[in-house]
Amino acid sequence: MNSKPLDPRVPAGPADGPRYVRVLSIAGSDSGGGAGIQADLKTFAALGCFGMTAITAITAQNTQGVRSIHGIPPAMLRDQIDAVVEDIGVDAVKIGMLHAPGIAEVVADAIRRHALPNVVLDPVMVATSGDRLIAPDTVAVLVDALFPLAAVVTPNLDEAGMLLGRRIADEAAMETAAQDLLALGANAVLLKGGHLPGDALVDLLARQGGAQPLHLRAARVDTRNGHGTGCTLSSAIAAHLAIGLALPDAVAAAHAYVQAAIQAGARVRTGRGSGPLDHGHAPMVQRIAEHAWA
Repeated sequence: MNSKPLDPRVPAGPADGPRYVRVLSIAGSDSGGGAGIQADLKTFAALGCFGMTAITAITAQNTQGVRSIHGIPPAMLRDQIDAVVEDIGVDAVKIGMLHAPGIAEVVADAIRRHALPNVVLDPVMVATSGDRLIAPDTVAVLVDALFPLAAVVTPNLDEAGMLLGRRIADEAAMETAAQDLLALGANAVLLKGGHLPGDALVDLLARQGGAQPLHLRAARVDTRNGHGTGCTLSSAIAAHLAIGLALPDAVAAAHAYVQAAIQAGARVRTGRGSGPLDHGHAPMVQRIAEHAWA
């Protein structure tokens, strides 16, 4: 038997046997545990995947806000990504907080060098508390270097407004904004409409190639616990892509997971501000993928 994997990006393990479905989060650390790397790892585990991390920044924050941000040097970020990819391998990537242009450039370079698959880019710009998490000159690098490499980009309305330079005030404006984001080079855009008023939440998935837009609707949950919702959604999409779902199905499954996590954690008190979701409301058995061998 030839022990070489069919996919050269997947390193052969010592026993050349089954492996976990592997998802890498490249994002910032949230000391409060509700968003960022911490939320991503909880989501990966709940969805039965093996989570790995490359930390871009350390934040001092809680449910009330961000106190300080300490950026990780670009060379250290590069080493984290390379160490994970060259040994364990990656089935999907979630990208979150990239606070500086050099950090975004390192990530784009790593995606190209390693041909990383199933990249989900969450352009984290502003925390739930309103604190800005990105340098203004980083936005251009996100668009130019990372949009074309991502399977899907997942901005909320505030982030999309920053990217497009205008306010997005209603569902009709979401349709136009999604198309304009595609025109910036994105392969697909999941525009999250949670900041619009009303009892219903609407997210919109638009894709290149003239595919019909997908509207995902859900009832708004009465809760103060919305911290990390965007991080959780993007990491859930990455997990479902890693498992093997097509993008529309991965987005729909991730949307359902986040809605259930919001419902499950709606009345839980964590801190004195915007609390987290219940990521572990319905954990799955960890998924194991069997290699096919030539």
